[in-house]
Amino acid sequence: MSSDDRWSAEEDDSQVSKLTRKARDSPFVPVGMAGFVAVVGYGLYKLKHRGDQKMSVHLIHMRVAAQGFVVGAITIGVLFSMYKDYVKPQFKNGAKK
Repeated sequence: MSSDDRWSAEEDDSQVSKLTRKARDSPFVPVGMAGFVAVVGYGLYKLKHRGDQKMSVHLIHMRVAAQGFVVGAITIGVLFSMYKDYVKPQFKNGAKK
């Protein structure tokens, strides 16, 4: 049996190390997650004081706001990644010439 078929504990990453690696690779993932939690927390807090608004309408608004924050964070992260990979190297190459 080859050594590639064996399981080792070093290959098994914990959830914290996976999240840390993901945050290092794309820093806007934790921002999106934090924003999602903040919007949901605020929505649950405002649940008591929604007035005559129906529960389903309140939950839909809360879901849309949370998804909007996450999509915005992903979009900013993609734009940042594109800048880092494509635009920034051109400035470095232009400065050397």
